[in-house]
Amino acid sequence: TPRIKESETRTSHPCWRNLYKSPEYESLGFDLTVERLVSIGYPQELLNFVYDPAFPTRGLVFDTMYGNLLKVDAYGNILVCAHGFNFLRGPEIRELYPNKFIQRGDTERFYILNTLFNLPETYLFACLVDFFTSCSRYTSCETGFKDGDLFMSFKSMFQDVRDAVDWVHFKGSLKEKTVENMEKYVVKDAKLPLLLSRMNEVDKVFLVTNSDYKYTDTESIISLLQAGTPHRPWQSYFDLIVVDARKPVFFGEVASFDKPIDSAIFLFCSSDIVCDLLGAKGKDILYIGDHIFGDILKSKKRQGWRTFLVIPELAQELHVWTDKSMLFEELQSLDIFLAELYKHLDSSSNERPDISTLQRRIKKVTHDMDMCYGMMGSLFRSGSRQTLFASQVMRYADLYAASFINLLYYPFSYLFRAAHVLMPHESTVEHTHVDINDKESPMATRNRRSIDFRDHECKRHQLTRSISEINPPHLFPLTPQEITHCHDEDDDEEEEEEEEEEEEEEEEEE
Repeated sequence: TPRIKESETRTSHPCWRNLYKSPEYESLGFDLTVERLVSIGYPQELLNFVYDPAFPTRGLVFDTMYGNLLKVDAYGNILVCAHGFNFLRGPEIRELYPNKFIQRGDTERFYILNTLFNLPETYLFACLVDFFTSCSRYTSCETGFKDGDLFMSFKSMFQDVRDAVDWVHFKGSLKEKTVENMEKYVVKDAKLPLLLSRMNEVDKVFLVTNSDYKYTDTESIISLLQAGTPHRPWQSYFDLIVVDARKPVFFGEVASFDKPIDSAIFLFCSSDIVCDLLGAKGKDILYIGDHIFGDILKSKKRQGWRTFLVIPELAQELHVWTDKSMLFEELQSLDIFLAELYKHLDSSSNERPDISTLQRRIKKVTHDMDMCYGMMGSLFRSGSRQTLFASQVMRYADLYAASFINLLYYPFSYLFRAAHVLMPHESTVEHTHVDINDKESPMATRNRRSIDFRDHECKRHQLTRSISEINPPHLFPLTPQEITHCHDEDDDEEEEEEEEEEEEEEEEEE
């Protein structure tokens, strides 16, 4: 339940990736990566591939053993499996994954493609696997392909792509081409400088970026100053700037730092040092980022910072959610109808309802829903099943939105509260009727009012008859008469101030 409060919130903006235009920027990254692969010996035919934004989604897992792209849920259950451009069916999936399940913890084999920068390579993996599997010049194998006597494993191909992506970002021309054509690749939002100005008036704002200062300077001047305030230096929007931050290492190491580039611009330091420089502690900071691992998870687990995850895909997700609401409603109706078929049956019944037609319809509706989002379906779900990405968002992000510009429409004292999320046993039972047999359920109640202490008193007297009559100070805990939960309280200092005020009022009354 994060709250944005005046004089307490220090805000970080590391999410400049969200300012790039999609799919133009992904297409640029894709083309440059393919060119790099061709330059190190990959076939010239790869240059014919064009980035298709309808295929990839974030949160997919690449299996470096079999070359498959997997969409999984939070527990590793496989929801969708694609080998190149070929989507595998149930029996085919079970041949490779007997339980339709993977061990996500096996990071040597499975690589999670969670970031916006991963989108081009996600599609490139599919292109490469499909090309080498389908091209007659190569012999397809279970874990790779052969070119004559030369065997190339999918794991080696994966590493080549990863190395090519790193080369494009750190040594290649990606940054140069971006700067050369800012109109094509960078979004200019006039509301951005307005939001930063208002934040800066209220409290401290800091920027943490993995880019070097030269690129940050060029990028930020264009995107910020030309958006609406051409006479204000971009650095003035921030109280502290960290470049070459090396996230996620930024959150883990207690690093020293050299003399600042400028009075408030630092070349790599750590999150601990940032807290010290700002005079802030964990929950004072609202950290905004678009990288679920490098920004949100690490800042939450290492520092306990409040987190705001930027998910640009959310705009399309919400559009489909509302525009195709009839599909969601039909799926709910099918679930209800399925339950009705079993309503009058119990463990003594030999009858087995024929649900095959119903199952086929559920699969068809789920598929139609998924295709409204793209070939790999929704970023957050597959039918009624939430994805791994969705579970990470729910676990680590205090807030999430399609753009951090949304903060412009809230006062900085706003109290954000999460919607009440019902568990299955709560969402399927009406408040007016809960049929519980107390005799069958000894744990049906733990309500103090329902417990009879006479048996306890009798037992106590029997036990103390032959021993000392000295009783413990408290035989039983007393039912709390005041609020005990504290998850809605953001700040210990505020609570202490309230307690002091109450004490002063009591003293005045005396």
